[in-house]
Amino acid sequence: MTPVKALNHIGIAVRSIEDHRPYYEETLGAEFEGIEEVADQKVRVGFFRIGDVRFELLEPIDESSTIAGFLDKRGEGMHHVAFTVEGIEDRIAEWKAGGLRMIDEAPRKGAHHMRIAFAHPKSTHGVLTELCEPAGEE
Repeated sequence: MTPVKALNHIGIAVRSIEDHRPYYEETLGAEFEGIEEVADQKVRVGFFRIGDVRFELLEPIDESSTIAGFLDKRGEGMHHVAFTVEGIEDRIAEWKAGGLRMIDEAPRKGAHHMRIAFAHPKSTHGVLTELCEPAGEE
């Protein structure tokens, strides 16, 4: 299989981005990069960077979002790990051919101008895994 290029980000489910900002900025010294709303996923995403690693804080904007469901079931905490890839369609096909169960059969629009697809945690040893490919400026 083609290896991933890099760790892209760690997604963390939170009830309020603002409540968590002091921890990331003041305690960890992370750089706050801004907030983006991803309407079709019903979330606000707060971006923080420490060196080459980005943290995405995922706050639901609707009770029907998958993040709201995650928070109700598991509470706040790590939601997923995302990796940068090239040729996301080929990676999805390759992972499926290798026996991984994909949540997304085709890439969809994600935050930060990314095309994304998730692999089911039941086939990735319990870790919800996201593939990310930069889509360029829109």
